[in-house]
Amino acid sequence: MRNTRRTTLRSAAVVAGTATVLALPAGSAFAASPAVPEPRPSVVPAPSVRAYVTTVKLADGSIAKVYKIGGSHFEADVFAGPTKLDTLVGKDGAASYGQNNGLHVVLQPNGTVTSWMDGAPKPQPKPEPKPEPKPAPKREIRKESSVRIGMPDGRIAKLVDGPNGKRAEISTPKGRALATIDLRRPSVHHDGWTYQLVQDGTRVKFVVIDGKGGGNSWAYDFDGRLIEKCTVDPAGPGAPRLVASGGGPAAAGASGLGFAMLSGQG
Repeated sequence: MRNTRRTTLRSAAVVAGTATVLALPAGSAFAASPAVPEPRPSVVPAPSVRAYVTTVKLADGSIAKVYKIGGSHFEADVFAGPTKLDTLVGKDGAASYGQNNGLHVVLQPNGTVTSWMDGAPKPQPKPEPKPEPKPAPKREIRKESSVRIGMPDGRIAKLVDGPNGKRAEISTPKGRALATIDLRRPSVHHDGWTYQLVQDGTRVKFVVIDGKGGGNSWAYDFDGRLIEKCTVDPAGPGAPRLVASGGGPAAAGASGLGFAMLSGQG
């Protein structure tokens, strides 16, 4: 291989994506790789400025001073003590490679320098850190609330508002469970009385209807407040009279409802 700069220094430039191999005479210089093509001198454009970037300590204790020439063109001067061994050139997407007395040095075209000694594993490029996944938004756990009311028939209704929706649990005054209704099974009939959940816009009402007494009804919200009351005018059948409390009027007849029979007495 021909000498390009002095009798003690040889260099081989990157050709078509292969790595440049820089070599010095045997014993103290970078030894040329037998697979590298004939060297080609590196030409620095006249306007380019050789700007110092960093100094990298190599695997055998020597150093490489890295300079940026422009764009993706970097150069690294390799020193053993005060003696400059050679210059590695990385540019145009190709790396530059050199070795000397068991030391291997690679300059990437982005200016990074890696080195290793014979017998040691070749350092692998560090993978780019993956962005940490954003934690899933915490799902708000809705707590269950309930209120107990005494109904006109003497029974007890527990109105429950929870994560699975609203429901009403009907029981006797002594606590014996009679039935549970929700919006999927919204009504139940027992001993002439009807208990029903009614969806009124965004609000759900609990309605109690006295079938034996002519159809009087009472409607409660899930805070346990009586919001509507409808009484049947004794002057004539089918003429209900509505008394509202804290809310708008609502029809209170039992016609058209799907009833489920309850066993047992209140």
